[in-house]
Amino acid sequence: MAQAAWPLVERRFGRTKRRDAWWVQPLVTFLGLSAFVVYSTWAAFQGVHYEHGPYLSPFYSPLLFGDSVHAWFGPKPGWWPAALPFSAALLILWAPGGFRFTCYYYRGAYYKAFWADPPACTVGEPRKTYIGERAFPLILQNVHRYFLYLALAFIGFLTYDVWLALWFNDGAGGTRFGIGLGTLILAANVVLLGGYTFGCHSLRHLAGGRRDEISTSSVCSASYACTSALNRRHNLFAWLSLFSVGFSDLYVRLCAMGIWQDLRLL
Repeated sequence: MAQAAWPLVERRFGRTKRRDAWWVQPLVTFLGLSAFVVYSTWAAFQGVHYEHGPYLSPFYSPLLFGDSVHAWFGPKPGWWPAALPFSAALLILWAPGGFRFTCYYYRGAYYKAFWADPPACTVGEPRKTYIGERAFPLILQNVHRYFLYLALAFIGFLTYDVWLALWFNDGAGGTRFGIGLGTLILAANVVLLGGYTFGCHSLRHLAGGRRDEISTSSVCSASYACTSALNRRHNLFAWLSLFSVGFSDLYVRLCAMGIWQDLRLL
């Protein structure tokens, strides 16, 4: 019996035989990532309102320079270009930003949402050739595994910030233990960032992917199982941690501006 042959991919941009709302997911991805990029860029260039009491915005951590007790090396350095607004966030955001930008999940997401490459499965795209990630600039995506090492260090920095967020000014020049709503927000941010980072495909490979028999090493086997469990929800942790890091900065910023009042729980 003769069978009809249907083309799998339409060649004209946006053409498809799909009847579902395939465009919803790339549209939501486009709006979500665009909102975060706009807000984070704006917040990074502000250079103010990034701390409130013991709280430090994750966009500015570690704080290398600044007029703050959180600063590692003192105030604004003399070598900073006078024509460029000073913001300590500009010194460090390239590291976590590079980790996300080269992330395997995010690459697939923003290729579809921003470049329509392709916009969705079996939907026509605006180009007829495909070279993958073998040529400049996309070949630079291969540095993701190196950004992973920096991202792991940032988990340590942010965890230390949560520790500092447990100690509040006692009004007599000292500090006392306490828990505020900001403490919990910063702690939740570290948990979600940890779930995203420790579920990274590159870390999963480092944990056990290079061994022919993972079961021969109990440490590698356990590490591989843990990263694999987180990797199954990698896209969920990617979005939740993206929201949490942005909201953490917003919370600290609004508290520093006096718009929100931090709720002291303990």
